[in-house]
Amino acid sequence: MYVRCGLFGTSISVCPRFVYSMSPNRTRREVLALTGAAGIAALAGCGGDGGDGGDGGDTPAETEGDGGDGGDTPAETEGDGGDGGDGGTQLSWHAGGTGGTYFPLSNEFKTVVEDNTDYSLNVQSTGASVENVGSLASGDADFALIQNDIAYFAKNGTGIDTFQDNAIDNLMGVATLYPETITVVTLEDTGITELSDLSGATINTGDLGSGTQVNALQILEAVGISDFEEQNAGFSQAADQLRNGDIDAAFVVGGWPVGAIEDLASTNDVAIVPIEGDNREAVKDAASWFADDTIPGGTYSGVDSDVDTVAVQAMIATHSGVSEDVVETVTSAIFDNTGDLTIKTDFISADSAQDGMSIELHPGAAAYFDA
Repeated sequence: MYVRCGLFGTSISVCPRFVYSMSPNRTRREVLALTGAAGIAALAGCGGDGGDGGDGGDTPAETEGDGGDGGDTPAETEGDGGDGGDGGTQLSWHAGGTGGTYFPLSNEFKTVVEDNTDYSLNVQSTGASVENVGSLASGDADFALIQNDIAYFAKNGTGIDTFQDNAIDNLMGVATLYPETITVVTLEDTGITELSDLSGATINTGDLGSGTQVNALQILEAVGISDFEEQNAGFSQAADQLRNGDIDAAFVVGGWPVGAIEDLASTNDVAIVPIEGDNREAVKDAASWFADDTIPGGTYSGVDSDVDTVAVQAMIATHSGVSEDVVETVTSAIFDNTGDLTIKTDFISADSAQDGMSIELHPGAAAYFDA
């Protein structure tokens, strides 16, 4: 069922009724049961790719590590004895879809943490930012990757209608990681070469309620494009839609290179639509979260020149129920061993880990970065 949510300024109205048309998902059911609040239920059920969610929003089985009997029970949270599978050493980490960057990067974090601490990470493929906020709000996740703009909206009860006057008070920051590049991808034979060409087009703006959809609608509104048909799906499905001619363009939010775009470029002649000049300034004026970014030529097959665009920031988040010791230990393991990472290594460092931090820092993270 296709449901289009309305745009109100820079806000997006997430449709709670869409929750009931989603595929059954144990994690989301737990989020619904644990949160109770209609607004949080909507964001958990409508969660999308949120930057790097890709197509994994409805695929909870794509997890790494040993779920055990307590695989979905967050460990080491204050005030919750739970029945965590490994006696309090297993932590739940919610990532994104397999078509983006969050999922593979989270699995690199898993390796680093498990090699350097007594904790194990249960990494789960999810719809990313918006859905992950719901998982953190309910305590279903101990850590998650989200966009810094979505983090601010959630913490302050603004920006997205789901969060409006429904602040997620327990949401806390750990570290920022790398730019989340806004990529507007199309095929060369569509003739779309600039944003104005999207007028009248069929556009995949990302999963309903996702950070990608929020960003896409902000950008389209900022540059004055209102006449378009909106489709909503994750990155990998959007790539299939482009291959099949079902859409004209798609918004993808994620650190380059995005796997789904790489795959598409290996079989089709792709084009990346720039966000540059007056359009770029209009986007940055409309929302302070956007910063200048460039996709280097050669990132995707057939795209040989640099492409100017904008970006937000990816970040690690947690919640106030996770103990200070756990957060400090995990943070230390990641940022003391960035040399063991292979993804986004030019960006992820302790020196830059508070750049663009949009919410209050967890005391455990503060203990590490202030040491």
